[in-house]
Amino acid sequence: MSSLISLGKKAKEASYILGNLSSKDKNDALYAMADFLIENSKVIIEANKKDLETSRIKGTSESMLDRLALNEARIEGMANCLRQVAALEDPVGEVLGMWTRPNGLQIGKKRVPMGVIGIIYEARPNVTSDAAGLCFKSGNAVILRGGSEAINSNKAIAEALREGLKSVGLVEDAVQLVEDTSREVATEMMKLNDYIDVLIPRGGAGLIKAVVNNATVPVIETGTGNCHIYVDEDCDFEMAKNIIVNAKTSRPSVCNAAEKLLINEKIAGKFMPIIFEALRENGVEIRGDESLKALDDSVILASEEEWYNEYLDYTIGVKIIKDIDEAINHINKFGSGHSEAIVTKSYEASQIFLQKVNAAAVYVNASTRFTDGEELGFGAEIGISTQKLHARGPMGLKELTTIKYIIFGNGQIR
Repeated sequence: MSSLISLGKKAKEASYILGNLSSKDKNDALYAMADFLIENSKVIIEANKKDLETSRIKGTSESMLDRLALNEARIEGMANCLRQVAALEDPVGEVLGMWTRPNGLQIGKKRVPMGVIGIIYEARPNVTSDAAGLCFKSGNAVILRGGSEAINSNKAIAEALREGLKSVGLVEDAVQLVEDTSREVATEMMKLNDYIDVLIPRGGAGLIKAVVNNATVPVIETGTGNCHIYVDEDCDFEMAKNIIVNAKTSRPSVCNAAEKLLINEKIAGKFMPIIFEALRENGVEIRGDESLKALDDSVILASEEEWYNEYLDYTIGVKIIKDIDEAINHINKFGSGHSEAIVTKSYEASQIFLQKVNAAAVYVNASTRFTDGEELGFGAEIGISTQKLHARGPMGLKELTTIKYIIFGNGQIR
């Protein structure tokens, strides 16, 4: 029996227990998990240093090192995230409606856990804690498979979480980490239908594509963030500049960072110098097509493929656009369905953009960086779903449950 099947069996057994825990038991466990993260912060930081050193030797970019890095403040943030999840309303057991049929049967819909959730993710070790907490609160066991670049950090975090569960007398196997980071084991996990009920990938386009193409377990696709900002002809230049700089530079390695900038041709001559200066002051490399380079020779030529891709770095692709219709067509062709924004004073333009852009989150006059469960008021999230079944956008506790029909009768037969 492979080690992965062993993990699957333990997770399945744990899921039967978790699905029947009271909200108080789950919350007590989450607070304990948070406390054990803090108590083990030095151990976690030492493990993280090993991962950072290995990544530096491999030539990993500074923005990706930032995704990987942990310190006391970030561990405190992870612990606070678990406490916030504990404070959220428990979705399990919620009855969504009851109705009575003509034959007297009473029928209802009730929220129940998925069972066992598998998470395959890259780089960011905080996902280990965030995902475990959300899965646990929603009554699910979780099998976590992080990337090799964060394996030491992930092992230390998972061990702290399991110690927290043990301290309150709950099953440790509610949270399990796959320590073999090989592709072969990841592929085996994608086909573990007997034990995993749903698989959620979190990471770059390559990882997500591999999971979607290879998995036989049902997948909720958390897509890449090739996010655009379109600057309309009628806009506040200062507002546009601030939104773009924030969306690109506040944390360029995350999926809700802006990757592409579209500028209406009627304002390009006046707005380009303003935004290019602001971006370059923040260390951003500007890429574009030949028509853009003709206007500014310092622009680096972008390949056609780049318009589909995330940079996840201090780089942005810029294109001059004829009008809002061309902007929308460009976004719907090259975007990843994550987050898209328009900066405009025109109510009509804003409504056209909101209606026609195909994305999980569409913004008017705000940074794309708000596509985050906590920022949108849902609490923590497991990822941003860019598909339309069964969840779209930030996936919180409710999105980690499914429905059970409950039927009450008094002897009815058919």
